[in-house]
Amino acid sequence: MMIFTSIYCIVDGFFVSNYAGKTAFAAVNLIMPLLLVLGCVGFMFGTGGGALIAKTMGERKQDKANEIFTLIITVSALCGVVLAVLGFFLLRPVAEFMGADGELLEQSIIYGRIILIALPFYILQFEFQCLFATAEKPKLGLYVTVASGVANMILDALLVGVIPLGVTGAAAATAISEFIGGVVPLVYFARKNDSRLRLVKFKFDGNVLLKTCTNGSSEFMSNVSMSIVSMLYNMQLMKYAGADGVAAYGVLMYVSMIFQAIFIGFAVGTAPIVGFNFGAQNTSELKGLLSKSLRIIGVCAVFMFAAGELFARPLGKLFVGYDDELLEMTVHAFSIFSFSFLFSGFSIFGSSFFTALNDGLTSALISFLRTLVFQLAAVLLFPLIWELDGICLSIVGAEVMSITATVLFLIGKRKRYGY
Repeated sequence: MMIFTSIYCIVDGFFVSNYAGKTAFAAVNLIMPLLLVLGCVGFMFGTGGGALIAKTMGERKQDKANEIFTLIITVSALCGVVLAVLGFFLLRPVAEFMGADGELLEQSIIYGRIILIALPFYILQFEFQCLFATAEKPKLGLYVTVASGVANMILDALLVGVIPLGVTGAAAATAISEFIGGVVPLVYFARKNDSRLRLVKFKFDGNVLLKTCTNGSSEFMSNVSMSIVSMLYNMQLMKYAGADGVAAYGVLMYVSMIFQAIFIGFAVGTAPIVGFNFGAQNTSELKGLLSKSLRIIGVCAVFMFAAGELFARPLGKLFVGYDDELLEMTVHAFSIFSFSFLFSGFSIFGSSFFTALNDGLTSALISFLRTLVFQLAAVLLFPLIWELDGICLSIVGAEVMSITATVLFLIGKRKRYGY
């Protein structure tokens, strides 16, 4: 699910860059971090709630698990409406703060406002991607994601490639796909089904909601921090390379989505198993899960680094092949950025592992250090030494510091949880 979601996001960028031009492409990348900040509430409810639901099912409390599930879905949808309204007022000042003006500013706002209309469904889509695994229906979750993604690809081709609507068409295509990704699961779980979960009558429970938010705070913090740091990256890039720098960074982020989605998808997919065995107190299973997972991530990390170095130019051409100068900037940046794949997966899994153990504080600390403290410090300091190259090097440096912190937490907590 995570990989396919990344692929259709990349298709969005491909059509905007190749058919609407690099200014439109830069505009989408400039405003995207703010939209992700607003939408990542769904990831918080999905991961935090999924961990709590899995633990509850492990304790053989199925009715309670369904009530928690329904409460989480309802509250997250309401949050989506409130955040969409808030987003409308934030778009222009945030874009201006990052240095956008003229055509770049106006296209950023157009794209953002259309996306915000579908924000409640975007949040639900994010959430259900996690909860389908908890409900033991990952294949159904994949089918919904594929349907949503194919709709986005077709509409991108139609509204950007055939009918030249530029960022307006790209935003409309994305908004419609998010509607599909949010509503179809809602209908499925509202009816009688053969999954472990369904929507039922519930009573508001503030403690459950607090526990869910605490559990998912790491994923929320991770996404918010990444988006804030991305805004800072864009500001630095505007300073050192202008709109071309933002466009080049956008290519890195789009391609990185697939690579990181492998790690995130694995972490989210294994979390319900970790949470269930934690609830059932199967410590031997926890040991096996952790050991096997670290080996799998290590192998994937090496292959991703090699792929990043090998395919830097072909991937760059896919997005910005029409501009030689921009292409060379992108390829050079990617050759540095690829080193981050050697380290990022371990921190992503470590944070998710502690979320599944219902240790939201440790999970949040790993995410906070990785995505805000280390990256913020690096992106402010490294460009002072290496200028434009320092922006890409800062990502690598932050991941090295992050994996160190993750290892220390895993060692320090091993006796407490028995893994």
